[in-house]
Amino acid sequence: MTLTAPKKSPSKIPVGRPTAAKRSVTAPTSSPSSHSTPITVGSTIPSITFVTRTRIESTDQNPFDWKDLTTASLFGGKRCVIFSLPGAFTPTCSNTHLPGYEKAYEEIKGMGVDEVYCLSVNDAFVMRQWGLSQGLEEVKLLPDGAALFTRGMGMSATWTSSRGFGERSWRYSAVIDDCKVEKLFVEPGFVQDSDPDPFEVSDANTMVEYLKSVKK
Repeated sequence: MTLTAPKKSPSKIPVGRPTAAKRSVTAPTSSPSSHSTPITVGSTIPSITFVTRTRIESTDQNPFDWKDLTTASLFGGKRCVIFSLPGAFTPTCSNTHLPGYEKAYEEIKGMGVDEVYCLSVNDAFVMRQWGLSQGLEEVKLLPDGAALFTRGMGMSATWTSSRGFGERSWRYSAVIDDCKVEKLFVEPGFVQDSDPDPFEVSDANTMVEYLKSVKK
């Protein structure tokens, strides 16, 4: 695992430059509303490539390079918690959602979870700076810049009228066991161009209670 949480030192934060020959990410071609039927428990998560950045040995001013991470490499043969939110630096995401999971990280991992990921439809540069501003040391950030994972999960949403957002992820959390959805918490009222941004069931406390209930 080379994807790391942003720590106080930028030397441990994922980040890089695309190599045309290996880049396999393609731009979405359909509208967000066609990817807004949430995945179901027992289903396999989408097979996509996250375009991240990683620290490299270099004397350059920006010693980072692009690194592709697949869903298979992140979730295959592992039991992971993932939570997704509308955007880095936004109030609920920054004040409550992400900090809650950061605080509960060790407790969650102590209940049979290999890793905890936070996903947003933002690029690797934005996610890195957000992690630094949050002082993250545990939760790992996943940039879904082209919304490929979000669309595959059926969680594509927009908040155009009230927030001026483009395509983002609806707020949810899930337990992924070997690339299959074990448990899914989707915030209520999932519609396009929603005015509210509900935060009732995808929080860390709800996830902790679920993991306790199924702990062997």
